[in-house]
This record gives sequence, C-alpha cells and structure tokens, in this order.
Amino acid sequence: MNKTIRHAAVFCLLLVLALLVRVTWVQAYDGKALADNPDNRRNIIAQYANPLGNIIVAGSPVTGSTRTEGGDLAYKRTYTDGELYSAVTGYSSQVYGASQLEGIYSKVLDGTDDRLKNPADVLTGKHTRPGNVVTTIDPAVQKAGFEALGDNKGAAVAIDPKSGRILGMVSTPSYDPSKIAGQGDGEAWRKLSAGDDEDKAMTNRAMRQPLPPGSTFKLVVASAALENGLYDSVDTATDSPDPYTLPGTRTVLHNENRSAPCENATLRTALKYSCNNVFAKLAADLGQDKVRAMAEKFGFNNDKQDVPVRAYESVYPKGMDKAQTALSGIGQFDVTATPLQMAMVSAALANGGELADPHMVSEVTNAGGDALEKYEDGESTRVVSEHTAEQLRSAMVTVVEDGTGTNAKVPGAEVGGKTGTAQHGVNNSKTPYAWFTSYAKDSATGKEVAVAVLIESSGAAREEVSGNGLAAPVAQKMMKAALSG
Repeated sequence: MNKTIRHAAVFCLLLVLALLVRVTWVQAYDGKALADNPDNRRNIIAQYANPLGNIIVAGSPVTGSTRTEGGDLAYKRTYTDGELYSAVTGYSSQVYGASQLEGIYSKVLDGTDDRLKNPADVLTGKHTRPGNVVTTIDPAVQKAGFEALGDNKGAAVAIDPKSGRILGMVSTPSYDPSKIAGQGDGEAWRKLSAGDDEDKAMTNRAMRQPLPPGSTFKLVVASAALENGLYDSVDTATDSPDPYTLPGTRTVLHNENRSAPCENATLRTALKYSCNNVFAKLAADLGQDKVRAMAEKFGFNNDKQDVPVRAYESVYPKGMDKAQTALSGIGQFDVTATPLQMAMVSAALANGGELADPHMVSEVTNAGGDALEKYEDGESTRVVSEHTAEQLRSAMVTVVEDGTGTNAKVPGAEVGGKTGTAQHGVNNSKTPYAWFTSYAKDSATGKEVAVAVLIESSGAAREEVSGNGLAAPVAQKMMKAALSG
C-alpha cells in the first residue's frame, strides 16, 4: 500500500514540475514572443499612448505629436515641413508602421528603449520619457535642394567631405508623412503606395533607387587610370581613337559632341568635353577587375551602406566581356549608382582622396539631452592618393570653368564637377537621366561640400536633357547654401 502511495506521489510531483516548467515557458518565452508580436494591438496602444520623441534638425524638431479624438490610440505623429524632410525622417503611421529614421529609432522615440529607463521606472512601471534623434541636416541646404528640384522627378545629396555629415538629402516628388500617420488615412496610403504610381513619392531616390550614372562614372575610371599608372597626369595625352570601336565588335562609339577634340585627348580634356572614346578605351585597357576594385573603394558593391538608413547597393558588375567593360567605362551597361554614391565619389576627391563615412545622424539622446549613441565624424578610408585626388580636382574645376558644367559656378568658391547623361530604356528609347556630381570649397571660411544630383524626369524635350542644363543648377544652389550657411 505504501509503495502504491509513493508511486502516486512521485507521479503527482512530476505533473506539478511539468506544469511549472510549462507555466515558466509560457510566461518567459511565449509571453515575450506575444509581447513582441507586431500584430499585438497592445504594443501599438502603448506606442501611441504618449507624445513621441522628436527628430531634430539644426536644434529644432521637424516632428511632433498631437492628441487624437476617439479610438484607443491617444496620440499620432505630426511633421513640420513634412514634404521637405520626408527623405530624412521617413514616416510613423499608426496603421502602416514606420520607415527610415522613424523606424530605426522607434523604441527611442516611443520611450521603450531600455537605455532610457532608470531603476525607479523599472520598479514602478512608470512611462519613460522618450528620446530624440539629432540629425546632421543643414536646413538651408535641404531647402535649397528641395526648391531647386521643384516639380522634377529626381534626388540630391550634399555631404561635408571632411566629416561625412550628410547636409542635405532630397527626393522629389515628395509626400507629407502627416497624411498617412493616423488610423483613418487609408486612402492617402493607397494613393502613395500604389504599384502603378509612376511618381513613387515614397521611394527615397537619393539612396534607394540606383540608376545608370552615365558620364559621372568617368571620375572613377580616371581614378583607376591614374592609380594603376596607365597615365601619370591628367595632362598626358591618351591613346584614344575617335570614334572608338568596341573591342570584338563592329559597334562604333561616338561622342555626343562630334566636333570635340577627343582624339588622343588628355584626361583633363576628356573630362571637360566628356569624351566617351577616351573612357571606354581606358576601361577596356584597365580591365574590369581594376575598374571594379576602384569602384568598390568608392563604395560600389556595398550592400551594407548604412547612414544609418540602409542605402541600396550601387553596382559595378562582374562577368563582362571586353566590349561590355568598355561601355561600363562611360557609366552604362549594367553600372548603377545612387546620388548618395556619386556624392561620395566627389567627397573623397575633395577630401584629398579619403572617404569619410557618410552619416545623417550625429547622436541619439534621452529626454534630458544625454547621448545614448554618438556617430563620430571623420572616420575615413583612403580611396586614392593625394596626388590623384589633386589631379582630378584640377580637371573637375576645368569642367566647371570652361567645360560641360558651367552652370555650377559659385562666385568666390573653387568648384569642380562632372556632368552625366545616362541612357534610359531599350536602345535609349526613353528620355535620358541627367546627372551632376561636384564639390565646392571656400578658402576664406574653410567650408566644403560635395553634391550629387539626379534628374530622372523633368518634362523637358529629349534634346534639352543634359547634366549641365538640369542637374548642375540644383547642385549650384545647394553648394552655395552650404558655403554661406
């Protein structure tokens, strides 16, 4: 009898232990999984139960929160000059989640980040005051780019070459994130996110829509030619027939300006007149591996470029034949780049050949202004030698002073640049893309800036599309704002 009781007791004890293990599992693991589930309504209610922290530009918030009427979400996000800063902030929606800085720092902005909590808050369960995100954006540069782009479909990025601070990031057409922040904004969301929406206003073209960079990529090829000793100076004559027949084919590559002095031109002259024959032959002579190695030093083929929002990869392709490699030398074939990437090219050359890590957040703080995270300026990597950078800056100045980029001149400043017109569509059947990448320096103040601009569509006639005509004026206004700010 006692043996039977003992067996029953042991069995009951095992059942109790199993129950305790299951309860612990449900509370510690399943409970956390449920709490972290994005579909858990309680999380959304908690997120919008109080005003959110802010995204800061030049000491002032460009975001806010307003009390809602009715419903279980007490507050919703608001934006100051939402269209102007949407490429920086992204959106925070009660229904559709959050993007860009709003998404990356959502826990800081809603006060749930553990770094914001003090021991008393943990014990009492008191709501923690949210933190803020401080950006590197210069409002004057941002506004200059936004207004200059106007009704065009395009994007622009401005970077401080020495620090890597992103001073401006603009994408047009833009949108006002306030209009999709609430629970009743479904129609506005559908219009913005529709798959057949050609405007794609919610696409950040500045860093998330790589397109053929056209002749702006010639700066990368020129860098490779100088760094690999193909030529020792931008004023050395190249071996470049005009027109140039693509290797292994009968395809003849002409220059846009048939009368330009492109035959055997120096790199300076070839950049000044944007000679396709010179850079196609340079790429073929160097070979795809050397051109790719240089492109990757500037940031191409990096699928983890975080600023801290992740940029889409700019691509210099592999597996090309010699003719395709030649076409890559003029920024065509399968070469793609974002305006952020092409701004990085000019920034590295402006900074003596060193590329400072681009970033648009300087620090993340608690409500009292104490830093939770800091993004240090000046962390850089050597891309090209100082000599190569100096040579190419000199050639870029020639482009602006007396070449294809005259619309970028800023009075009293040293300005260098490179224009680009990239083919679009099968057999270039669609209106080309207009590009401009540049830098400007003010020797009196020491201020510097690098800017890249893409005009994807402007409504201009095909023959009126050019980097100098459409993109350079935007860059000029942003550079002027950066130097005079």
